[in-house]
Amino acid sequence: MLLPSARCLFDEPVQVKVSGLSARQVVTMRARSTDEKGVLFSSSATYRADGSGEIDLLRDPSLSGSYVGVEPMGLLWSMKADTGLHKFFYKVDALKPHMVKLSVHEEEGEGRMLAEATNERFLMREGVSRLPVRQGNFQGVLFTPPGRWFLISCLLKKIVCFSECVSTIFIHDLILAAFSSLNSI
Repeated sequence: MLLPSARCLFDEPVQVKVSGLSARQVVTMRARSTDEKGVLFSSSATYRADGSGEIDLLRDPSLSGSYVGVEPMGLLWSMKADTGLHKFFYKVDALKPHMVKLSVHEEEGEGRMLAEATNERFLMREGVSRLPVRQGNFQGVLFTPPGRWFLISCLLKKIVCFSECVSTIFIHDLILAAFSSLNSI
């Protein structure tokens, strides 16, 4: 069970609960996700159910695996590439959610799958518009929430003119370019 829902924003915590197990049953929980380059990232942790046959990652410690201890989001933050060649999860398409498959398996290792759920983690809230911005030697993306009043978030994609530190004037120019792009809509 994923709470508050199987769909959430990327930075929102998700509560993972498992029920219907035998009292004190030992299971392995896994998380798997494939990045936009096709690289599989995964994590696993072994848990022991309580006397009611339940596991709640908010209170129950992982006994072994990718992390140890009480870590409610441990299955997500501890995911690593299954190949040693990749260190970072590649995600640039803000319009598609980050999909994470969570599964529960009997015992440790490759035991039979008991349950599976998918968590969709969205990078943008519904109604947010995305506008590419290009001005001179830089480009970025302007994200604006719905409504008349908003705050601007600009993600720089590429800076061709690079110096040791980005000047205030450069940032000012970027914001002006973003506003001029907005006014052209």
